[in-house]
Amino acid sequence: MSTSDAAQDLPQASVRSSTSAPATTARNPRHSPGVRISHWIITLCFFALLLTGIEILISHPRFYWGETGNDLTTPLFRIPIPSSRNLVPTGYGYVLPDQNGWSRALHFQAAWVTVLTLGLYLIAGFFTGHFRRDLAPGKVDFSWQAFSAAIVSHLRFKRPSETEAWSYNLLQRLAYLVVIFVLFPLVIWTGLAMSPTFTAAFPSTVTLLGGRQTARTIHFFVSIALVLFLLVHIVMICLAGFWNRTRAMITGRAATRMERT
Repeated sequence: MSTSDAAQDLPQASVRSSTSAPATTARNPRHSPGVRISHWIITLCFFALLLTGIEILISHPRFYWGETGNDLTTPLFRIPIPSSRNLVPTGYGYVLPDQNGWSRALHFQAAWVTVLTLGLYLIAGFFTGHFRRDLAPGKVDFSWQAFSAAIVSHLRFKRPSETEAWSYNLLQRLAYLVVIFVLFPLVIWTGLAMSPTFTAAFPSTVTLLGGRQTARTIHFFVSIALVLFLLVHIVMICLAGFWNRTRAMITGRAATRMERT
């Protein structure tokens, strides 16, 4: 997906095309304070959501479609793991420790922090021109040659060039846009649709999805997509230079190849 962290704010000096020349000024500004703060808050919340989401899944590793689903209902599919509840039929002769209480509380808290942080990031991104400048594909990005080269490069896990480290190609731009404007909103929507308190006030959030169990199933698959994005994202960061990219997201600056050599 990318050689740098999701939803980053690239410097004004970098050109939109991935074929543009890299910046050569020593210690070039790379990320704004707002991007760095929102990045690390969302990162911490994401891992909290992932851990607690797994604990919640263990309590009932069966998925349904529609409004209702319980121990006596035929599932749409099930995850082949033992449950933390005796009444859930899993085929295993034992149950895991029940961590459903604290995991649900932390899951909802981390989710609301993520929603607020993402909302502030989106507002700032529109006002500062971050999305238009850094993520919206330009005419030069819609070159089939450039797009196919980016796909081959990612499939081969090729180390990005200095130029690619300072700008996004079409594949990267589309990946970020899908995560920011499709996957994140969808995982938030389906999460809210499973909350009885929220759906009591806004019933359309769950009726539009076709039921609470449908929302839970979609929520699961969207979460899997986000985890896959994260894994590829981390691999590409390691290929691009893990410590330099991490330093850039902490301090806002990254050394050029000329500095490192």
